[in-house]
Amino acid sequence: MLKSLLFFLRFFLFWLLFFFIDRLIFIFIYHRQLASVPLSERLATFYHAIPLDLSMTAYLAVIPLLSYIYWLLNGRKIVELKWIAVYNTVLTVIFSILAVVNFNIYREWGSKVNAKALGFAFSSPQEAMASSASSPIGLSISLLILLIALGLFLQRYVVSRKLSFTQTSISLRAIACLFLIACNFLLIRGGLGKSPITQSMAYFSKDQVLNHGAVNTEWNLLSSLLASRMTKTNPYIYMDKQLAEQNTKALYTTAKDTTISLLNTKRPNVVLIIIESFTADLTKTLGDEDGITPHFDTLMHKGVLFSQIYSPGSRTDKGLMAALAGFPTLAAGSIVKWPEKMQKIPAISQLLFKNGYHTSFFYGGESEFDNYKAFILSHDYQKLVDKNSFKGNEMKSPWGKYDELVFARQLADLNREQQPFFSTLLTLTNHEPYTLPGTPKFGNMDNVAKFKSTAYYTDSCINAYLTTAKKQTWYKNTLFIFVADHGHVLPKNRQDIAVPQRYHIPLLFYGEVIKNEFKGKRFDRIGSQTDIAATLLAQLNLPATTFTWSKNLLNPYTKPFAFFSWDNGMGFIDNQQCVTFDNVGKMILYNSNAADKAQTAKTLDHAKAYLQNVYRQFIEL
Repeated sequence: MLKSLLFFLRFFLFWLLFFFIDRLIFIFIYHRQLASVPLSERLATFYHAIPLDLSMTAYLAVIPLLSYIYWLLNGRKIVELKWIAVYNTVLTVIFSILAVVNFNIYREWGSKVNAKALGFAFSSPQEAMASSASSPIGLSISLLILLIALGLFLQRYVVSRKLSFTQTSISLRAIACLFLIACNFLLIRGGLGKSPITQSMAYFSKDQVLNHGAVNTEWNLLSSLLASRMTKTNPYIYMDKQLAEQNTKALYTTAKDTTISLLNTKRPNVVLIIIESFTADLTKTLGDEDGITPHFDTLMHKGVLFSQIYSPGSRTDKGLMAALAGFPTLAAGSIVKWPEKMQKIPAISQLLFKNGYHTSFFYGGESEFDNYKAFILSHDYQKLVDKNSFKGNEMKSPWGKYDELVFARQLADLNREQQPFFSTLLTLTNHEPYTLPGTPKFGNMDNVAKFKSTAYYTDSCINAYLTTAKKQTWYKNTLFIFVADHGHVLPKNRQDIAVPQRYHIPLLFYGEVIKNEFKGKRFDRIGSQTDIAATLLAQLNLPATTFTWSKNLLNPYTKPFAFFSWDNGMGFIDNQQCVTFDNVGKMILYNSNAADKAQTAKTLDHAKAYLQNVYRQFIEL
């Protein structure tokens, strides 16, 4: 058994060393772009690369592992493994070519070699050759020879070529096989965490070159190939392209570009609080529920409440993209799964950073979950605080740190932050399994009671947070924006995902920077999380032209509507009607005005055109 483990350890060591050399060359090639980056941060690239390197090596180990299991269970005493040398040699040559191609693609595109690059090479070889004409041929050939030579050298002295088995019972052999399979599967998956491994596991720096350097080239390509089927063709073609564009463009056409000015300053600090599962149904003001969110209900009567806001999706990753980047949902897909596309969409943090704001992001959970970290670090958030930034095991839930600890950390950090700042905080306590650090307000008899209790806890954390914030010098110059990441089936048990109330969420602007005449004001214009970008930027007198899917909720001339979607369906709501549609069964699931056939057809066309155009833009990114 020990000899077997040693064989696989040496196999893993070989590939980890090869990936190390590949990464070292990558960083050396782009050393000029990293001149101002501390050496310690550059060295950290190799540490943060380990999870993806291990995952890729585990993929490569599948064939040797299956061969090992076959011979072990067949009772062989000695197995010659000369074919392993051929296997590794072929892969070494292929990976060396990929590395050199990656060096040159990254120089031109700013992204690693992916399915798009391979498709371009095969579909348009002449254009691909023309694009590569500016690549340094001499350097590329030299690096290719160097990588292959070093790979062959390492293989000769690191990888075993013979494996001997001791006589053991079939049950022990079976246990050994299961153990190795389990270990390899966990390495491929990235451990026992709630989320499988993603590119975000390698992201750690504000410098994108280091983040991309830490991402394993082959793993990134494999991931891109597996996901590429969703980026090749648009599955949501309902009408002529020109008609769809006209239909969608009409939704964003306004008679006048103006805004209601809420603020008494154009340069406030902005704190965006995104609250986990904080559906409108939890509140008394919007959901007629007593006692769950008493403090937030009070805030809604003191700030500016947007009462008819709908989340574009039903998951946090989609809510984040909508709230932070103004990008809609893709029904069955989510743009966070494609980092090379995700980094091309704009974000509020980027624009504010370019205009002198100091940016930060706070989250009590694992920021690598669902590629959040990749988005955060590629969109000019200068500081990221997640559960790994906290010491000790106090106040720890199954998902990470409880909300009160994260709110306290943000307050402490903002007290040291230079103004103006833009800071985002994502809560997590109001997420299943709905655990709390103390006694649940509504008990824990069932999930409804647990959900109400965690919502009550988060509400109390918000109250304590603002109570402390009011004592800080920066408070009077700060705009607080509160919004849910998405709606929820609880507490009203809205089981039908096609019902629009499932997506109804609160959006609140709050703070001393709001003019007195608007405090307690309620705007009933229908909108979405995607509209936060244009609405906020208009208040700051900053352009929102890059946020093409976002409209200003405070412009009286914008059209009131919201689009939302789930895995197999979509919905559209405006002042006339709400219609939801099943893309698989091709049927209407919900219709608030079924008697009006003409209006139903018009509303449904809006929904179809919207999804068709969103997905088209996604493919073209």
